[in-house]
Amino acid sequence: MKLLLAFCLFLSVSLNAQQYHLLVGTYTNAGSEGIYTYRFDAQTGKATASSSVKSSNPSYLAISTDQKYVFAVNENDSGTVSAFKFNKETGSLTFLNSVSSAGAHPCYISVNKKATIATVGNYSSGTIAVMEVRPDGQLNQPKQIIQLRGNSVNRKRQEKSHVHATVFSPDYRFLLVPDLGTDKIMQYKVTPNSGALQPAEEPFTDVNAGAGPRHLDFHPSLGVVYLIEELTGTISVFKYKDGKLELLQNSSAHPLSYIGAYGSADIHVSPDGRFLYASNRGDANSIAIFSIDQETGMLQIAGFQPTLGIHPRNFSIDPTGQFLLVANRDSDEIVVFKIDKKTGLLEDSKQRISVSKPVCIKWIVTK
Repeated sequence: MKLLLAFCLFLSVSLNAQQYHLLVGTYTNAGSEGIYTYRFDAQTGKATASSSVKSSNPSYLAISTDQKYVFAVNENDSGTVSAFKFNKETGSLTFLNSVSSAGAHPCYISVNKKATIATVGNYSSGTIAVMEVRPDGQLNQPKQIIQLRGNSVNRKRQEKSHVHATVFSPDYRFLLVPDLGTDKIMQYKVTPNSGALQPAEEPFTDVNAGAGPRHLDFHPSLGVVYLIEELTGTISVFKYKDGKLELLQNSSAHPLSYIGAYGSADIHVSPDGRFLYASNRGDANSIAIFSIDQETGMLQIAGFQPTLGIHPRNFSIDPTGQFLLVANRDSDEIVVFKIDKKTGLLEDSKQRISVSKPVCIKWIVTK
């Protein structure tokens, strides 16, 4: 009897541990209000609407480590960043304040481990902004603004710097900044306490001309970084150590027979570190799936999955590694795929989330 009770308690805890809050950032030019929250069941892949909050073009979100606060860029001509308090009981967001992003069309925000500093990338103006986060979750106006300059070979898309991400290293000592406009990854050392950025010993790493570096993700256990390159639909694999990058591999995120337009967007490693996924827009509307060599971090193609929608922007893997959710912006729907943990391949779960212009997906643990 005691054994049965212990098993039931274990099962109950396990089920509760698989309940998550799902947060969705959107573009608000076609009927969306702003940020939407859902409860997500990591056993079934079903999402149930919880709440929403009004915010103008909250196209990228960041969550504090303690999961009490949510930060959103407002991707407008005159960019701003908004802070919200999150209620884990109700799944609701309460607006705290908004400050300038120090640039045009902010598209990315990240927060350090202690949630004392936020970094923002402004796409159109090519600027990086560093701002303090107060103990109550509110943001201060930017205290450091870095203007990037330069161009590259694609005169339509690379006429000047275009910051597309600001990603902290796993130890939060460095910040990597892909600049789509100059075909460089800028590398900064993060000053302890103040969070101010200084050029790293190697201040930047070049990628192939015309590639258009966009987003990147760190492997959870290997010293490896994966970079998605928007304009050529390729992925660069780098060895990483102390803010330095060494190219190991460059692979296409499309089949060899692909002849359509490129427009790669997002990239994520599975929580177990065995697989890499990359989203392709353009004419592809697909997720590229790679297996990862567990010694070298090198990639081998495993397959391609149609996203069952149009213009997959951001996608995200739930914390249990069971499901991959794709934000298909132009078909106004998030498609939920089941992950085969042995092969990494994706299967349509038949679950859908209907929302106007979804572009960012983030997670908060319920308990």
